[in-house]
Amino acid sequence: MLLTKKTIQISLIGMLVLNACASQEEKSADFPLVEATIAGIHEAMENGDVTAAYLVQGYLDRIEAYDKQGPSINSIIIINPEAMATARYLDSIYTESGMVGPLHGIPVIVKDNYDYFGMPTSNGTLALKDSYPPDDAFQIKKLREAGAIIIAKSNLAEFASSGEFSVSSVLPGYTRNPYDTRRTTAGSSGGTAASIAASLAVVGLGTDTGSSIRGPSAHQALVGIRSTMGLTSRDGIVPLALTNDVGGPMTRTVEDAVRVFDVIAGYDEADPVTEASIASREESYMSFLDPDALKGKRIGVLHQLFPENDSDSSVYALMLQALEDLNQGGAILIDSVKIDDLDSLNESGTRIRQLKRDYNAYLASLGDSSRFKTLQDIIDSEEYHPYLEKRLLDAQGDVDVPEDHPDWDKNMALRQTLRDRILAVMDSLNLDALIYPSFTYPPRLIGDLNGPRGDTSGKLSPPTGFPAIAVPMGYSHGKYPAGFQLLGRPYSEGLLFGIAYGYEQQTNHRRAPEGFDELTSK
Repeated sequence: MLLTKKTIQISLIGMLVLNACASQEEKSADFPLVEATIAGIHEAMENGDVTAAYLVQGYLDRIEAYDKQGPSINSIIIINPEAMATARYLDSIYTESGMVGPLHGIPVIVKDNYDYFGMPTSNGTLALKDSYPPDDAFQIKKLREAGAIIIAKSNLAEFASSGEFSVSSVLPGYTRNPYDTRRTTAGSSGGTAASIAASLAVVGLGTDTGSSIRGPSAHQALVGIRSTMGLTSRDGIVPLALTNDVGGPMTRTVEDAVRVFDVIAGYDEADPVTEASIASREESYMSFLDPDALKGKRIGVLHQLFPENDSDSSVYALMLQALEDLNQGGAILIDSVKIDDLDSLNESGTRIRQLKRDYNAYLASLGDSSRFKTLQDIIDSEEYHPYLEKRLLDAQGDVDVPEDHPDWDKNMALRQTLRDRILAVMDSLNLDALIYPSFTYPPRLIGDLNGPRGDTSGKLSPPTGFPAIAVPMGYSHGKYPAGFQLLGRPYSEGLLFGIAYGYEQQTNHRRAPEGFDELTSK
């Protein structure tokens, strides 16, 4: 039985079960929510130890205790008012016939640029604070059909416009890193990253145009994947630049990332780019989760993205230790890897802004639900954060159709050259993946936009459309999360998941941030 995107109807039979569910919530009181996993939750459900209603209430309590109070990480824009009703409905179904799907009862937090029917999608901007989309984004629809419960929508860099911080006009203040609330989450999916790192839900969704899944994942000790362009749908995700936009999971474990990815990946007729996934996606990526997956894998070390003289010494040492750990696990590391002219290929392109065309198309898809019909309308409203003004004006002043820009073909040729050179290097050395750190420096202090940042995420994956996964590799200076990335050939997600899983199982770097303990039972 599937949950539809239109309404959640609680049947008369379901209503009769609500009191029983309430009593089950009490007997679930000892189930730990901090660092809980999908598999662990489902095992507890099968043992009768936990219900979806207990989970939702528990995570809502954690949001109340930790998001705007206590450590006050400021990660949540809005709570889903239907979350508890959905949970009790799912519990009633479970009592009658079992789980509705592979994410049954799993509380999820999604970045507030995913359309969700019944809740506003603000994209972080005050102008769209009351914009209710007519249907779910494709990935949201797949989550709901699989039994997931969207309990909240998270903060972002407004318009998903920055990988440096997560601040928006719809929510006052910065989202803060739960490992050190003086420091940035990175961006733009920093709200999802902070909330999942602090166990305000089980798993989350972010989006990535330049670095916005992988960067925040690295700064919050999470696993985050930017998939091959065409493997996951962009339908119903507020766009920034459709040539680069990708949405995907941000989780505390590789296995949970795979469980979410299995649900959201695949063909969507509303997004033609996903047609390639029909022949390319795996039936399930779970089969790649082998603890011995590192054995024999050939991984190219891309030193040109982390030179020692331009890296924080502690982050650099963690990267070297990660390489040693991969080698100890059976991976074959190839150091003689270089992408010729990498900097010039990245820097020689012309800035061609796609926002006006893509955003106007998104606003048109909302029909009457938005009082704004064009990007110019939003600019005229002045209902956005001041830091965005120049970016929005520059986008509005660029060409109406990006492909008509005289340098469009040049930009596309540079991208193709980069793809060709990466594949040529990988083929010549018989590599399964490339590896490099997500950042060469720790998270910056909030408000510091001049100190070294060292973000490498935008160099390879977005311009090529190749998949890249961020994996925790420890804590620089003993306290700041750091991570590396694995980049693979198109549609090699299974291989990347396997390498990431093998490394994770060997090292177990992930640890919860201090100050977000289990709440005592009321």
